[in-house]
Amino acid sequence: MPHDPTLNLPWPHARALSAGFFDRDARQLARELIGKVIRHRYGQLWLAARIIETEAYYCAEKGSHASLGYTEKRRALFLDGGHIYMYYARGGDSLNFSAQGPGNAVLIKSAHPWLDPHSNAASLAQMQTNNPDSHGHPRPLEKLCAGQTLLCKALGLKVVDWDAQRFDPQRLFVEDVGEQPAEIVQTTRLGIPAGRDEHLPYRFVDAAFARCCTRNPLRRGQVEGRDYHLLGPQDAHR
Repeated sequence: MPHDPTLNLPWPHARALSAGFFDRDARQLARELIGKVIRHRYGQLWLAARIIETEAYYCAEKGSHASLGYTEKRRALFLDGGHIYMYYARGGDSLNFSAQGPGNAVLIKSAHPWLDPHSNAASLAQMQTNNPDSHGHPRPLEKLCAGQTLLCKALGLKVVDWDAQRFDPQRLFVEDVGEQPAEIVQTTRLGIPAGRDEHLPYRFVDAAFARCCTRNPLRRGQVEGRDYHLLGPQDAHR
């Protein structure tokens, strides 16, 4: 019987994503994770961030870790949807979720701090303590989770704690809080070396938060139809 993180919820009416949510095509999952909220219990606090940028990866394409073959370290990529795959990137931790099909996954590229009664001002203060700027000062909200390693640092997520694990609603889960992006930017992924399928448009960004992601896909000089496409709700399966 598949694990279901909606069991044993941390508070009544929490809308934790079920295992079945992740059992879908990686690009579809990457799109549908936009607007969902990652919640991580840190001591007595629930730290939270709304996903604003994702990248899809497939085993068959050269840009993915899975394309290098199965290893024990990459085991989570080859498990069923909803396993956590974490690795080190540029000295920091990175968070991925396995999708439908062996070797397919979604990288959580960046997010924006989320505040509500379960993740309040004290939670935000802890995230800023976890991830100060280069001078030791609190990062502004739009920069706090603006990158895959900054996101993990702010939320206190570590490779040693979560790699190859399932979600645990008492410690870490992804929640549907009813946020529905009006438009999503679809463009090419970042940091893919030349010759490793760098042209594939597998990166998705909430257009309303484009300035807060790793690199703004709507920055000056970018042309719609050439550098990116804008997707609305009617493009859900594109």
